[in-house]
Amino acid sequence: MRLPLLALLARGPAHGYELKQDLEQLLGSAYPQPNVGQIYVTLGRLEKTGLIEGEDVEQSSRPNKKVYHLTDAGREALHAWFEETEDEPRVRDEFFMKLALAPQTGLADQIALINRQRRQYLNTMRDLSKLAAAENRDNRIAHLLIEGAMLHLQADLDWLERCQEELEELE
Repeated sequence: MRLPLLALLARGPAHGYELKQDLEQLLGSAYPQPNVGQIYVTLGRLEKTGLIEGEDVEQSSRPNKKVYHLTDAGREALHAWFEETEDEPRVRDEFFMKLALAPQTGLADQIALINRQRRQYLNTMRDLSKLAAAENRDNRIAHLLIEGAMLHLQADLDWLERCQEELEELE
């Protein structure tokens, strides 16, 4: 949450609720929506580390609000983030750990695990398809997010098929 908030502040000052709305609008309903409390806690941490600065702004009919802006250190951290590549091969996959350990425990059948996980992926795929249909067509970012998630799920489904074929050959 830290770096996405910095990225939103790079375009100009904003308060926490504005940042929440901007994230929701940008990413659509497929992305897990942060709660406003989480955003304010993160903003407080960013301010303590000197990546942003907050300024109280008076409001006539409401309590003061705090508007945050990016510092030079925040801008540098953001540049570094954009330069980093993501190395996310899922070597530490929780499902695979279950699959590998099931025969040693005698508590779970590997094929049953695969079938249960496949059903979960297919349900998630169906939910994402519904989200894609309901999402505003003008929000290309949200559609790309949903499409990426669906492509990852399809790859996971293909991998489950491969696991099942390998395990059935061993029997």
